[in-house]
Amino acid sequence: MSQRFTVTKPAVQGDINNEVEIVGGDKPPSIQAAENDTAGGASSAKNGKKYSRLINSGSGDFYGSVAGYSEEGAPFMNDAEKGVNNDGNLALYEDDFKHRPKISSLLNTLANYKTLPEHSQEPEGRDKQLKNVAPQMGTLMGVYLPCLQNILGVILFIRLTWIVGNAGALESFFIIVISCATTSLTAISMSAVATNGVVPAGGSYFMISRALGPEFGGAVGVLFYLGTTFASSMYILGAIEILLVYIAPVIAIFDDGVGSGTTSNSPDMLNNMRVYGTIILFVLSLLVFVGVKYVNKCALLFLFCVVISIFCIYIGVFIPNDLQFCCLDDNIAIHSDFRSIEECTLYFQGNASVPSTLGQSLCDADDLKVDECVSYLSKHSAKLTPAIPGLGNGLFSDNLKNLYRDGGEVLPREEGKGPNEIVSDITTSFTILLAIFFPSVTGIMAGSNRSGDLKDAQFSIPRGTLGAIFTTSLIYITCVLFFAGAVRGEILRDKFGESIDGGLVVANIAWPSQWVILIGSFLSTIGAGLQSLTGAPRLLQAIAKDNLIPFLAVFGKGSAIGEPTWALLLTAAISELGIIIAKLDSVAPIITMFFLMCYMFVNLACALQTLLRTPNWRPRFKYYHWSLSFIGMVMCVSLMFISSWYYALAAMALAGCIYKYIEYRGAEKEWGDGLRGLSLQAARYSLLRLEEGPPHTKNWRPQVLVLCKLDEELLPKHRRLLSFASQLKAGRGLTLVSSVIEGDYTTKYPESQAAAQELRKVMTEEKVKGFHQVLIARDVNDGISACIQMSGLGGLQHNTVIAGWPYGWRQSTDDRAFRVFLNVVRNVSSMHNALLVPKNITLFPSNDQKLEGGSIDVWWIVHDGGMLMLLPFLLRQHKVWKNCTMKIYTVAQMEDNSIQMKKDLKTFLYHLRIDAEIEVVELPGCDISAYTYERTLLMEQRTQLLRQMKLTRKESSFDAQAIVDLHHIPASETDGASPAKNTGRKVRFARQESSPFDEESEKEEVLNVSNLTDINEVTEDDVDLMDMEPEKQKADAADNDTDGLLDIKPSDRNVRRMHTAVRLNEIIVEKSHKAHLVILNLPGPPKLQRKEQNYMEYLEVLTEGLERVLMVRGGGREVITIYS
Repeated sequence: MSQRFTVTKPAVQGDINNEVEIVGGDKPPSIQAAENDTAGGASSAKNGKKYSRLINSGSGDFYGSVAGYSEEGAPFMNDAEKGVNNDGNLALYEDDFKHRPKISSLLNTLANYKTLPEHSQEPEGRDKQLKNVAPQMGTLMGVYLPCLQNILGVILFIRLTWIVGNAGALESFFIIVISCATTSLTAISMSAVATNGVVPAGGSYFMISRALGPEFGGAVGVLFYLGTTFASSMYILGAIEILLVYIAPVIAIFDDGVGSGTTSNSPDMLNNMRVYGTIILFVLSLLVFVGVKYVNKCALLFLFCVVISIFCIYIGVFIPNDLQFCCLDDNIAIHSDFRSIEECTLYFQGNASVPSTLGQSLCDADDLKVDECVSYLSKHSAKLTPAIPGLGNGLFSDNLKNLYRDGGEVLPREEGKGPNEIVSDITTSFTILLAIFFPSVTGIMAGSNRSGDLKDAQFSIPRGTLGAIFTTSLIYITCVLFFAGAVRGEILRDKFGESIDGGLVVANIAWPSQWVILIGSFLSTIGAGLQSLTGAPRLLQAIAKDNLIPFLAVFGKGSAIGEPTWALLLTAAISELGIIIAKLDSVAPIITMFFLMCYMFVNLACALQTLLRTPNWRPRFKYYHWSLSFIGMVMCVSLMFISSWYYALAAMALAGCIYKYIEYRGAEKEWGDGLRGLSLQAARYSLLRLEEGPPHTKNWRPQVLVLCKLDEELLPKHRRLLSFASQLKAGRGLTLVSSVIEGDYTTKYPESQAAAQELRKVMTEEKVKGFHQVLIARDVNDGISACIQMSGLGGLQHNTVIAGWPYGWRQSTDDRAFRVFLNVVRNVSSMHNALLVPKNITLFPSNDQKLEGGSIDVWWIVHDGGMLMLLPFLLRQHKVWKNCTMKIYTVAQMEDNSIQMKKDLKTFLYHLRIDAEIEVVELPGCDISAYTYERTLLMEQRTQLLRQMKLTRKESSFDAQAIVDLHHIPASETDGASPAKNTGRKVRFARQESSPFDEESEKEEVLNVSNLTDINEVTEDDVDLMDMEPEKQKADAADNDTDGLLDIKPSDRNVRRMHTAVRLNEIIVEKSHKAHLVILNLPGPPKLQRKEQNYMEYLEVLTEGLERVLMVRGGGREVITIYS
């Protein structure tokens, strides 16, 4: 989705100093939504310029270009916010407000930001469709119930009793624990990833692709989509089987008259399943097409039946059942044809010499003669036995241990005798039963797949998913215990209920009637299929909109309200393929592989991001750990190969093919020679990948360039700058430390090497992991500019610069003391890098200190990309600042609604997953105080006095040259020599430059006469003039102008800016005088050179009385995002 705002700016005109003034400043610029920009809106822009700015819903960034300005790529730029108010409250930041939004308007935009599918665009006629937006669901309807319905599938009703009978209660308990533990660990990882930002449509695919990249995300997303789609086929086929075999066999269309139409795996049965499956698929697809709202209404009905069925099972285990079966030797179940007293006997009418029908079948199986048969039967017994005695009959101990059999065995290592004994149809073992049971717990992604329909995915996904897993795990475990304690083991092992007239075992347990379970299981499978058909199209739509696979792009389109119509059609077609197969056993293993692969990558994503500690990794869900994610990942891989190793390899191969297809256009493989060649190639490949484009906002981290000043001994003068950089980086990312030595490279090279060694030593002591460089330049400004421009390699370049504050600039009469600093600010801004200026750096804590309590106070006045929000979070990752809390202050003016601003700021921080105390400070308009006026007057008098006292270097050079030229008599006039002999002589002044930000920046200028061929050419008057003290020269030149200083009247602009600095400083000192660190916006530098000293004075006033200050100026791009 892209939201466009139209800003109508009043007409402007420039003054002689190229400074823009607003004509009619009493009317602020107007802002309105572009979609609603009618004719009236167009007419309102006739008298001014029209600007637009886009909000990218995918990344949470604001972007776009602004006509009339040269700034590019600066996010959150809002030209309407001029910041010029009549009361002058924030006049100091008025230049910034021309290109950056005011906090009050920004917060309103962000707080009302909607979680819509990424890359989606608003349909035409949006104003008419606002009433028909997709439903916004909560935790219960959007996550908990869909997960519950998907997890409680056919396995509970058809296979769980059989698993308990073969594995025993103890091993069945461990099967459930292992399966539920795998899904629980995956759900914990998924909760962490899902709460690490806003999760649009796509759910698990979105989380994996944004955490591990598009290749992994696309591959796993496609496989998970196929698994979810085929799962809908499986659920529909299961529902048809329950319908035709147990509920209504008479509706079979294909039947040869002997019941083949309801016999499992018969051709007639398969044809019946294809016909009825297609009909049900069409009905469910139509229901999904109508809207997810109606799906939820049907889901409630289906889930209600399931819950009622489970309660009926719980009641039934406590009530004895009169159901009986024929039992041979008290451990073998006999077919239901012998369920009467007359038939369930080994002898005919009690005559021990005549075998009954049952007895004869046993003898025929062993080819025994009559005499031998009688003797054989005397060793066995048959009787009618209660099938479901209920709890308290001592059955739990009998069913505690396993009874694994091979196919065709009635007991372990004992073949069945005759067709009347119930034998095992397949070989059973712990791993096989685990593989069969695991699909019954694979519905945990049902809620995350519909994340685009959730009101608050961060809140709903973890709570709903974990709640559903806990509920279903409890149901499965209690059912295992109840089945083992209430049902005979022979009945539990009867997979198809052949000993009880082909009925469902669990249906016969239920009270009051088996029809409760039959109807409940049918609706349960229908509901699970409906949930799969709801989630799969949304997953495909999210993949298609990312344009990872070009031929899927058409399926990214949807209806006017965002329903994935085209994706639903493809999903229905693929699901129909599964229904045509008509065999559950053929599609179930590959479905399990798809789910397990998705779960594995969710765990991998959580583990990697936790270990890497990326700045954007701030999950709101706190109960996770990388070791849990790693264990979950290992369990998923193990279960894949336990279930079916060849299906596991096939699924991995398919995922690999999709991965390479997505990657191949940008991938380049060149294998070197040996491990070193591989390492070099990997480094080269990584650097080239970084060159492909700027990093996404969520991957942004400060790559720091530290401008370090050296003292006379070539040691870092302020090594706490390196300590601060180490604390900010916490040993991660790129750190470059640069210093500049003034002079000639040929003579200063040894000093640069010595300085480099000292830098490396200090970096090691301060635990700064990075690179250092010492540059030799003839001019300090040029050297620093070169460091800012050229540091780094390829895409591995800095994006943040840390520079020291020019201490002592007030005590210096040379403006070079602060112009080096201002040039750094301008150069960094030109490169769109962030700038950090710590003031009072000597008071900052060292790496050995640990601050206890206290706070880091952020004064958010101008939004410049989110640096002010990100820096406290990064600092608190280090042990020095770990125990500090975070406080955020923002300023509200008279026209702002402070209550709404605070509410919007809370919403914004909630989406950012940042915990901080919030306070909106009201800055009402007030008269300018006498102190402010006097402070401004003193500032302007000082500036004027310095301007009068001091000549520029260029003027000094011209004056001195004129003196020499005046007294120098050309040789051509005295001895007839060539006039060209001495014409090239000039007198120049050599000066000893100091290093940047020097506190003692007084420069002495002396006459250099080394180029003169004859020293006698310089007169004594010249030497006297050149030896005169500079201060005395300046004082004599200024005597005639000092009287005019008393008549200076401060300009209104300077008074308003000083008023802003004084008022803000008073509030900051009042609120944050106990804070360990105060972070605030660094105002933009002035464009005019004559205003530079005033700018420095404003900064001094703004930060007076504060112990530790960090002034921050963003680089013009977003560095923090609400997305995962």
